[in-house]
Amino acid sequence: MKKYSKAKILVYLCYFGLYLVLGLSLLVIQPFGDPPDEYNRYLIPQYIAEHGTLPNGYEKSILIEGYGFSYAFQPILPYMLQGYAMRFVRLFTGSQEALLYTARGINLFLGLLTAWFVLLLSGKWFRDGRFGLLFAFLATFLPQSLFIHTYVNTDSCCMLSAAVMLYGLTLGLKSGFSNRSSFIMALGIILCALSYYNAYGYILSCILLFTLFFFTSSGGRIRFDCKAFFKKGCLISGIVLLGIAWWFIRSAVLYEGDFLGLATRDRCAALHALPEHHPDTRITWQNQGFSLWDMLKGSDFISLSALSFIGIFGSMTIVTSIWVYRFYKALFFFGLVLSALVPLSAAARKEENASGRRILRIFYHINMVFCILMPVFLSMYYSYTTDYQPQGRYLLPALLPLCYYTVRGLEKACLPDRLPAFIARHRNRILTWCTAILCAIIAGMTALTIYGYVLPYYSAGPAPF
Repeated sequence: MKKYSKAKILVYLCYFGLYLVLGLSLLVIQPFGDPPDEYNRYLIPQYIAEHGTLPNGYEKSILIEGYGFSYAFQPILPYMLQGYAMRFVRLFTGSQEALLYTARGINLFLGLLTAWFVLLLSGKWFRDGRFGLLFAFLATFLPQSLFIHTYVNTDSCCMLSAAVMLYGLTLGLKSGFSNRSSFIMALGIILCALSYYNAYGYILSCILLFTLFFFTSSGGRIRFDCKAFFKKGCLISGIVLLGIAWWFIRSAVLYEGDFLGLATRDRCAALHALPEHHPDTRITWQNQGFSLWDMLKGSDFISLSALSFIGIFGSMTIVTSIWVYRFYKALFFFGLVLSALVPLSAAARKEENASGRRILRIFYHINMVFCILMPVFLSMYYSYTTDYQPQGRYLLPALLPLCYYTVRGLEKACLPDRLPAFIARHRNRILTWCTAILCAIIAGMTALTIYGYVLPYYSAGPAPF
């Protein structure tokens, strides 16, 4: 059993303790329906709590007013967890406030699991534990990252699935896809497949990297380990199919073969939507004859997406201090630039060369960049073709690889081969204090946002119900 020092245990207690305090504070102060689209999303767990069954997407009581469709056409695993938890709570109380907090509490629990897997992942991605902890704080305490775990949505489970998939994939690439790593990766794929289509790029990356792992080169010849590929692949595929097949079979049965439910959702909207939201008459940048570039340069899409990726609360109405936005913009910018331009130290290069598989490492980074860009392109495409919504929550699937490259840049810059003698002598102490201060600032920025901006905004407002 792995032993931890008292200092590390204290740091971990602060990490999870801060998360719970800040998350619970935000969870209870937000009025019902004020977070993005919470009212319409809450209809599904509410239906499950009342009826004990999963709704058909056409069910009138869960259709979104004006838009004419429901979220029940898409995977609803988080709503199932919330709905059945609410159904259990209904045995003891009919309080609407208690039921709302139960549904939100499920997402906060998923957020706590995300924080745990991010911490586990940090130990695999960073040689220096101080930078690993900085990565965990950055990914967990970004204001928008914490926000999505405090109200009813599927984004929370999506973020958990990304952390689980990346952790399982990283373990697998290092262990030859042991049974443990294969199970973890399969669990992440299940959570992703049953929660959020926008994060499916991670599933594709897992498949591609898993496949490439079994290609090896020797003496100029490329060899594919077919036996190991099918043995491990069948294990992972079997677990995934056991976890997700029921949902897509159900959708195919209910919606005339439409196992994804997307085409049926559009048909439902065509039947019930108001003219301004009807798929055929809705005004979009595309059907007005503008190009995608016209939208990007002629609207607030880029600025609003960037700011709300850092943190805009409520229904895109509550901003935080300008210094919070400046801090994160500077941190991400300089971290990414350093990651791209600063070479690895000799020790890091030696470690990478010893591990071999250079092509696999390059392809790994290509996939991580793809996982950053994929939600950005999807958000742009959706705003351009369907419904203009420049919201940073749609970009959050990019968070973990983005934070990885940001902190990797700082690590490369702080651990060069040569340093002035004085700094070299005290490097460990300097790094410890600098990373500790940065972690404190990151957590402090979220605390400032919640207690300095969100709480005063809601303090004179209505109760949750």
